[in-house]
Amino acid sequence: MLLAALLPALLIAHADAAAQAKPKSAPKASTAAAVDPALQAALRSSTRDPKNVLRDQYRHPGETLAFFGVKPTQTVVEITPGGGWYTEILAPYLKDGGQYVAAVYDDAVPNQPQYRYRQNKALRERFANAQVYGKPEVRGFDPKAPAFGPANSADVVLTFRNAHNWVEEGTAEAYFKAFFDVLKPGGTLGVVDHRAKPGTDLEKMKTSGYLTEALVIELAQKAGFKLDAKSEVNANPKDTADHPNGVWTLPPSNQHDAKDDAKYKAIGESDRMTLRFVKP
Repeated sequence: MLLAALLPALLIAHADAAAQAKPKSAPKASTAAAVDPALQAALRSSTRDPKNVLRDQYRHPGETLAFFGVKPTQTVVEITPGGGWYTEILAPYLKDGGQYVAAVYDDAVPNQPQYRYRQNKALRERFANAQVYGKPEVRGFDPKAPAFGPANSADVVLTFRNAHNWVEEGTAEAYFKAFFDVLKPGGTLGVVDHRAKPGTDLEKMKTSGYLTEALVIELAQKAGFKLDAKSEVNANPKDTADHPNGVWTLPPSNQHDAKDDAKYKAIGESDRMTLRFVKP
C-alpha cells in the first residue's frame, strides 16, 4: 500500500528530472528552400562565365543563397569575393532593389600578395558594366583590423571558403566581431567553409584548410551570434579531408601529382559546412 501511494509521486519526480536533463534543442536542420525566380534568372544569365557555371554542381549557389535567406531587396556584404564567382550571381540579383557590397582587401594596405591587387582591379572593371551589375559598392578593409561598413547597416554578410585563412592567420575573432558590428539586429551571417572531421586539432586545421564546425560556431557565438540552422547542401561524402596537400589537393587548386588527377576529380570539390547565424 505504501509503495502504491508513493508511486505517482515517484513518477512525477522522475519526469521532472528527465525534463531537466533533456538537452537544449539543437539548431534546426534545413529543409531545401525554394529558389525564387529572380535568383534563378541570375543563375541562368548568359553573363556568367561558363567555367564558373560548371562549378555549380559543387557549390549549389541557388540552394545556398536560398538557405541563407538572401532577398533581392537587401544590402548584402560579401567578404573577399576574390575572382567574383558569387559576384556574378549576387550583384545582378540585387541591382534593382538591393545593394551588393564587395568587401575587399584595401589597395592602400602595402605588402599584400599581388593577386589581391589584380583581383580588385578586375572586380572594378567588371562593375563598369552597370547594365549587368547595377551600382555595386567596393569597400576596402585592412586585413589586420577588419571593418566592413557603418554599424547596423547590412542585412546579410556572406563568406565563402574564407574562414580557414583567418584561423591560420590568427585574425578570425576580429573578422567575426566585424561581421556582427556591420549587421543590423536580426541580420544574417552565412558561412561556407571546408569541413574537418570533429575533433581535428587546431594545428591540423591551420595546415589543411579544413575547419571543424565546432570551431566556426564557437567563433561566431563568441562574437555574439546565435546559430540558427545548418544545411548539408554543400556536403561531399567522397571527401575524406585527409589529403597530402590539404584541401588544395582537390579541385579547383589541384595540387597533386598528375598521375592522381582522375582520383581527385572523382572526389570533386571539398566537403563543406553551410551555417546560418543570426545577430540577436
